[in-house]
Amino acid sequence: MWVPPTAPTSARRRSARCGTAGCGTQPRRAPNTPGRRRSHGCVRPPTSPRHASGRPVGDLGRAQGPGPVTRPGGPDTRVAAVQGAISGISTIWVVIAVGWFIAHRGLVNQPGRRLMSTLAFTVGSPALLFSLLLEADLAHVFSRTVVVTIAAVAVVGVLYLAVAIPAFKQSLGDGLIGFMSSFYTNAANFGLPVAVALLQDGTWVAPVMLLQLAFIMPICLAILDVAASRRTGRRTNPWKYLLLPVRNPITIGILAGLAMNLLGVGVPDFVMRPVEMIGGIALPLMLLSFGVSMRLDPLPGKGPHRAPLWVAVALKVVVHPLAAWAIGSAMGLQGTDLYAVTILGALPTAQNVYITASRYGEGEMLARDAVFWTTILSVASLLVIAALLG
Repeated sequence: MWVPPTAPTSARRRSARCGTAGCGTQPRRAPNTPGRRRSHGCVRPPTSPRHASGRPVGDLGRAQGPGPVTRPGGPDTRVAAVQGAISGISTIWVVIAVGWFIAHRGLVNQPGRRLMSTLAFTVGSPALLFSLLLEADLAHVFSRTVVVTIAAVAVVGVLYLAVAIPAFKQSLGDGLIGFMSSFYTNAANFGLPVAVALLQDGTWVAPVMLLQLAFIMPICLAILDVAASRRTGRRTNPWKYLLLPVRNPITIGILAGLAMNLLGVGVPDFVMRPVEMIGGIALPLMLLSFGVSMRLDPLPGKGPHRAPLWVAVALKVVVHPLAAWAIGSAMGLQGTDLYAVTILGALPTAQNVYITASRYGEGEMLARDAVFWTTILSVASLLVIAALLG
């Protein structure tokens, strides 16, 4: 049975009993300790117990009793790597297959697919991202591993822009979707099980998600908004361009969650519970919409987007993990830290890229096929990395 670590004497003195009826006795939230902020100053206990280091244990990074710890690279770790990859892939592809099936049976057509994408983009995703960023541990964002992650993303993105846009004469919107497909990582529904299996710690993906959701995605959405304004012929002055990102629902959800996390603003349960319920529709709708597109749209790899597609796939599956490993080695990362940044670089393209492309009507087939092929091919990359660095 897990026993919480004894708090230092000074921390016990600072603990205070809440006077709110029915709240029980919960200490106030210590800095950088995950848990939902509540308006009356108390905090709901974390959903899983935590080590003294602050990292969670339980379903996402379980530490069960005082048993032996498997050293990364052992046979048990490699078996867990295979099992984690299979689990992550099967979960994703079962939902995608359901989307393909309902489209094949005629239950959903193209207008229905667009409706699912719109709901995922404008309703589900903002709620999901708000709740994720509200409870994220922001202290981990400033570690050296995150610097390596940012540098690897920059290298891969610049390589795509240098190769694909001059060679394939892509529009601003299509080029940006290809740019995102080359580095934007599926850290949530694929990265979490992989991180737990290979690294024994699901919190490794948190800073990657925060980097993508709080910084990369708002900038990309602003550029796509500008491209959409140009395409439709709407004349927009520079001041309105600056306001476009904050009018985007996903950006609003990201910035609101990040700001409330930084400021420590309390959110009562009667607000958070419906927000979390609405956010729960985001991932299923994303995957179902993806499956519908697999049935109703041209087959993966076909069409004029083939050349930029394979450039993006090669960069994501091969170059991204190599760049993370090389930069991490140059910065002095070793052992688990170096292994982790390399694994994170090898994760496939995120479903969010396809949903974003579908919402803006830019590079839809390129994004869809990049998600499809990187999700399949990344398994080989992950297993090679586990064999070499694990």
